[in-house]
Amino acid sequence: MSRRSGTSTLERSRVGRLARARSRGWWIGAAATVLLLLSGGAALWLLLDDGTSEPSPTAADVLRFHSRPRLDPDRVRVVVPAQGRTAPGYVFLAVKRGPGQDGPQIVDEAGHVVWFRPTPRPLTATGFRVQRYRGEPVLTWWQGRTRLGHGMGEYVILDRHYRQVAVVRAGHGYMGDHHELQLTPRGTAYMSVYAPRRADLSMVGGPRDGTIFESIVQEVDIVTGKVVWEWHSADHLSVGEGMTAPKEDKPHDYFHVNSVDEDARGNLLISARNMHAIYAVSKQSGSVLWRLGGKRSDFAMGPGARFAFQHDAVWMSGGALRRSATISLFDNEATPPQADQSRGLVLRLDMSARAARVVREYRHPDRLLSIAEGNLQTLPGGNVFLGWGPERHVSELSRDGRLLFDLVVPPRADSYQAFRFPWHGEPLDRPALAARRRTGSERVTVWASWNGATALRGWQLLAGEDPDALVPLGEPVPRRNFETALRARTDAKYVAVAALSARGRQIGRSRTVKP
Repeated sequence: MSRRSGTSTLERSRVGRLARARSRGWWIGAAATVLLLLSGGAALWLLLDDGTSEPSPTAADVLRFHSRPRLDPDRVRVVVPAQGRTAPGYVFLAVKRGPGQDGPQIVDEAGHVVWFRPTPRPLTATGFRVQRYRGEPVLTWWQGRTRLGHGMGEYVILDRHYRQVAVVRAGHGYMGDHHELQLTPRGTAYMSVYAPRRADLSMVGGPRDGTIFESIVQEVDIVTGKVVWEWHSADHLSVGEGMTAPKEDKPHDYFHVNSVDEDARGNLLISARNMHAIYAVSKQSGSVLWRLGGKRSDFAMGPGARFAFQHDAVWMSGGALRRSATISLFDNEATPPQADQSRGLVLRLDMSARAARVVREYRHPDRLLSIAEGNLQTLPGGNVFLGWGPERHVSELSRDGRLLFDLVVPPRADSYQAFRFPWHGEPLDRPALAARRRTGSERVTVWASWNGATALRGWQLLAGEDPDALVPLGEPVPRRNFETALRARTDAKYVAVAALSARGRQIGRSRTVKP
């Protein structure tokens, strides 16, 4: 573990504990999802409703569900339907600052919610994606609060049954930041941390006795919570390399770590937004192996290779000490604007010649300029998936830059990153059901949903006079949204629904309800 000069481990821990104590009041356990079962009925005929015909005062931007009344996610809208060969899988978002509830959500290519979990107010979520833990696919995200561009929170890991596997927190008294969480095959997690530190800012026009926000990278054992490795930006990189000027009203955020990625030999690729630079860092010594971009680049930057205020630097091939390497990143180019639009960028690094050249770049046809956030994910088959942060768009582009799919989150909302992954979710709770009979008639509407059930393809209405002896009523109907509405005429006392797989096999059943 790296040790820095000028501040002892004890002092760093004390600062971290004070920060934790100030924020202890907002630590809230994950909110339990409540299943509310309303009255139901049974039918002689069925009509399918995909849920879009049930308007409400906020229907334009917020989804409401009869069967899950405590879930109010933001509505995402597909503006360019999937065309050509998009990659398989669902879209993973963590919409925040919208009119609905904040929280991680999975949507399909039609923009329909597949799974959603609201974060406890006033917390938000970022970085929602699929990773692997103990050899199995898991869902991971950060949740907490943000202030001055930094996060104060914790990291959540769920299995395919949506059960909590672990909650990971930063060590040494610090609080986990929202920019990064990377799981390793070793059962550890890399995370970003911000902490104040005294520093001489005279070389950048600030006071000699100034304060910086130091960027810290920790590797933490997921099971024990022990910090197994720690790196401090101020131990290795001068504030003079920063590209932004100090502000009088807050510590100088000269570095601003926003991504960490490990190569095959364990060396790290660390993105520093406010340096306009990406650093290869030795895992063994913590020293900087080379700089890419910024004021002191070790590489000659070829035409178009310069980037600014970037995010999400990832190894694609090679590594820090190989003869060559390919990396990808999201090049914001703002703020303030350094170009007229943001882009996804792939660079080839020649280590012997110390030269960087552009391999590919990806731009949105609407010429989006993202002042913050954003990511570039390389998909199997060569397509790429981009989250445009506050510009609201989420896009899939072909290898040659053609727009294949595009959706937007509501106005004033954003998703820090966006991803596409295959996912097979098997919730352990029952399908949810609500039913209502029109007064004085046999007309009954039944609403069914099953949060996170990716194998769900249809619904079979069950009805009868005996709650323990219901029988199928009518033909199965396909699932076409998070919640499917079935309308029927019947005088039966009880109803339920059976969830069906693509082959028509029952994979779940709701409670039986009485209208």
